[in-house]
Amino acid sequence: MNRFILVSISILTMLCNALANAEVNVSFEGCVRKVIEDRPAASTGLDAVYTVYDVKEVSEIRISGLNASEAKAQMFSNLGGGYAVDIPIAISGQDIVISTPSGDSGYIIESGNSKYCFWIVNYAEKIFDIVSVEAYPEQDCDMTRLSVSGKGDAIHYYSINGRQCTLSRDIEASFTTLEWDDEQKNYVTVEKKVSFEYLQSPLIIRPPFYTNTAVQVSGDRFLRQWGMGLSVESPLIMANGLAVQTEAVQTNTSEEDDNLNMIKGDDSMLGGSAPADFVFYAYPTDAVIHNEWQLADDPEFEYIRYRFNEQNLTYTFDQEGQYYVRYVGSNSDGSCEVVGDTYEIGIGASDLRIPNAFSPDGDGINDEWKVGYRSLIEFKCWIFDRNGRQLHYFDRPEQGWDGKHKGKTVSPGVYYYVIEAVGADGKKYKKGGDINIIRYRKIGNSHNSTL
Repeated sequence: MNRFILVSISILTMLCNALANAEVNVSFEGCVRKVIEDRPAASTGLDAVYTVYDVKEVSEIRISGLNASEAKAQMFSNLGGGYAVDIPIAISGQDIVISTPSGDSGYIIESGNSKYCFWIVNYAEKIFDIVSVEAYPEQDCDMTRLSVSGKGDAIHYYSINGRQCTLSRDIEASFTTLEWDDEQKNYVTVEKKVSFEYLQSPLIIRPPFYTNTAVQVSGDRFLRQWGMGLSVESPLIMANGLAVQTEAVQTNTSEEDDNLNMIKGDDSMLGGSAPADFVFYAYPTDAVIHNEWQLADDPEFEYIRYRFNEQNLTYTFDQEGQYYVRYVGSNSDGSCEVVGDTYEIGIGASDLRIPNAFSPDGDGINDEWKVGYRSLIEFKCWIFDRNGRQLHYFDRPEQGWDGKHKGKTVSPGVYYYVIEAVGADGKKYKKGGDINIIRYRKIGNSHNSTL
C-alpha cells in the first residue's frame, strides 16, 4: 500500500470507531435463522461482525440510526477499506437498504461525518461437522493429542486495514482428568472443558490427561445458538500425563521432643540429629507405572547412592552428612517421567553433654536427669549409688532418670553414671561421673538447696 492509502485507512478506522457506541441498528431481511453478532476489538476499525447461516437467504440489509438522505455505501474485501468500492443503496423511510448483499465481505456506511463499518460471515461456506475423535497415534509427555475427523476450519474476517482476524467457533472438548486436593492429600477426578477457535487435527490439550477418559467434542457455537449443535464421543483414551505430589514425614519427632535436651541442628533442613526416621510418600497419577526414590549425596543427583523401587519409602538416616532425596516416576515404557520435590536431609555431627545435678522434688523444674545429645545411634547408661549398686539403666538418649529406685525417690547425695555411646559420625563415647541430687527447702519466697 502507498502512503496515501495507509493514511486514509487510519482516518477511516478512527471514524468507524467513533460510532462504536452510536445507536445504529442493522437487520437482515429473509433470514430463517438468527444472525449472530460479535463485537470485535476496536483496533479492527469494525463496529460489528455478523454471521448469517446462508447469505443467499438474505434479501436485503437495513441500516437505521444514520441520516439516510446523506448516506453512501462501500464494500471491501480482504484488502481492507483502502480498496473499498462504491455499491448502490436504496432509501426506505429512515432506513438505508442494501439489496442482495455478498457474504465474506466488509461494508462501510457513511453519512455526513458518521461511519458504520461491519463484516458479514457466510456460515454456509464454513459449516462445522464432526465425524470421529480418537487418540492420536503418537503422544508427547506434556500434552494429549486427539485425532479428529470432520470440518471446521478457521473463520476469518478482515479489519479496515486488511489485517486477517479469526472469529472463534468455540469448539469444546469435554473430558475427565485428575487434580490435586490438598485436604484429601490425593488426586481427585474432575470434569474439564477446553475451547478451540477452530477444528484442527490433532487437537492438542495441555496439561495431558492424567486418567483414562472418553472425550466429547462438540460445536460449534453458531450451530449451538441455532439449535443445531453437533457432538461426538471418543472411545476410552488412555492417560498419558504424569504428575506427582510428594511428602516427607520425620516419624521419630513429636511435640514432646521440644522438652528434651536434644541439641538442635540446622533448622533450615530436615533431619538434624541421628537416628532420623523418615517416611517419604508419593502420590502419582494413573499413568505412573514405575516408582523410584533416589538418595544422593548431591542436589543434582549425579551421584546416586541408593535407588528404591517403592511408591512410599521408609528410611533411617544414621550417619552424619548431607543427603538429597527425590521421587522419580515413569510410564510403562519409560518414555515419560515425572520428578517430585527434592528433600534436603542434614545429619549433624554427634555430641554428648552430661549434667551433674538435678532436683527430683516434683516442682516441675529440673525433676529429671537427662543428657544433651545429637546424632547418637547407640546409647547405654547405668546409674549407681556410692556402694556400686545399680539403680537405673536406659538405652535411649531421650530417656532419663527421675531419681527413683524401685518406685521410691532416693535420698539427696552423690550418685554415679557410666555412659557408652556411638555417634552417627563414628565417634565413640565412654564417660563416667557424678550426679548430685539436690533437695530444695523453701524458706519464705526463696529456696535453699541441700544434698
